Amino acid sequence: MKLKVVIEPSDEGGYTAYLPSLPGCISEGDTREQTISNIREAIELYLEPVEDDLTPSPDTEIMEVAV
Repeated sequence: MKLKVVIEPSDEGGYTAYLPSLPGCISEGDTREQTISNIREAIELYLEPVEDDLTPSPDTEIMEVAV
């Protein structure tokens, strides 16, 4: 999966990265390389399913979809 990441210089130094397609998925780093590594980890955590959050009713269907 490919996602567009916006990387901007931070006012405090370093860089900030975010994804317009994933609201709230933001990370930062001291270098561009560190920022890219950090935002990859943030994306993985953002997209990781949290089974504990699911409380389906008996007639609920749960399925996986590849993108």
